[in-house]
Amino acid sequence: MRRMPRPLALLLNVAHALDHLFLLIFATAVATIAAEFGFARWEDLMPFGVGAFVMFGLGSLPAGRLGDTWGRRQMMLVFFFGIGASALLVALTRNAWQMAAALTLVGAFSAIYHPVGIPMLVQRAKNPGATIGINGLAGNLGIAAAAIVTGFLVKWIGWRAAFVVPGVVAIACGFLFMRLAPRESEPPAARKRNAGAELPAALLARVFAVMTAASASGGLLFNLTTNGNSQLLAERMRGIVEDPATLGTLLAAVYALASLAQVVVGRLIDRLSLKRLYLTVVLAQVPLLLLAAQAQGWWLYAGLLGVMILVFGAIPFTDAMIVRYVDDRMRSRVAGMRLSVSIGISSLAVWLLGPAVKAAGFATLLLVLAGVALLTSAIVSWLPGDRAVARARAEAAAGAAAGE
Repeated sequence: MRRMPRPLALLLNVAHALDHLFLLIFATAVATIAAEFGFARWEDLMPFGVGAFVMFGLGSLPAGRLGDTWGRRQMMLVFFFGIGASALLVALTRNAWQMAAALTLVGAFSAIYHPVGIPMLVQRAKNPGATIGINGLAGNLGIAAAAIVTGFLVKWIGWRAAFVVPGVVAIACGFLFMRLAPRESEPPAARKRNAGAELPAALLARVFAVMTAASASGGLLFNLTTNGNSQLLAERMRGIVEDPATLGTLLAAVYALASLAQVVVGRLIDRLSLKRLYLTVVLAQVPLLLLAAQAQGWWLYAGLLGVMILVFGAIPFTDAMIVRYVDDRMRSRVAGMRLSVSIGISSLAVWLLGPAVKAAGFATLLLVLAGVALLTSAIVSWLPGDRAVARARAEAAAGAAAGE
């Protein structure tokens, strides 16, 4: 197959940035929205955003199935237009329950990208690890953009503009994607089976269990940090930096620098043992989370940078496992099943964040996250090694050839 045209690949990476940006606008602007809606504390409004993350997980299952059986191009068009329109609805809300409903709709459309957009991007990639790394960089630049763009829009125009501007951009990208993306001759599920790429069912089930469980525990860490960092920084930098736009810029710098870790990790995935590399990244999170739990001021800022470098650095592994172990005919469905379970669980972090911080504080939360990182490393240790996978794949191919 010919390599994907660069403009189309660029647009798919922009879509990843938009996906993460939309999911974090609310968390970045929550204090301002809470004040307008009559809440005394931002923590009390935060649980109203959980619907977006629940649907981000649950919606992945039907999205992945439709991506394989209906077509990835069609589903990406639904993503662009749907998430843009739902963001405009958020800007029209007048109370917390309207906000919750509109954010849930944003989450439903945001669920499309990961099981559809990433398989579409890597299906022609020569170096899938590097492609996933660059795509991860784009996604996390979206997180950085959520911090800085939302901060400035809230300061200059108001929180509603923080949803309207990206919403219009997403719809414009949808029209551009319609022009650039060629129509698919057949959906991925109808393509010829690649027997040499398949694993025996038992080993594939083990890989799926590991990637789902590791993604769920890692997702808790990712959601609690990215949704809580804005308020953590405001609390620990009080008396040093208090302007919301400046805090947003500082947080955006953390995310922008941390995003580069995905490019490095993506390239390493193409060269090194995936299991050993994954374990190294996850275990290194523990001491930095312990440091961040106690640090204040600029020391907290330095610790937060280290934490986010490793949190972002762990993201490419689950997508790399799908590319390495799953045939393209069913990648969207496998990704959708994995995301539906793992994000469905980790989305509880958004609901728990406000009450947990209110009850115990950020120090206790960060100590718990260090434990979550240890749990993730234990899960990853069960992943089969490269030699075991190669041996099982060779045996399966030999058995298929003998059957013919």
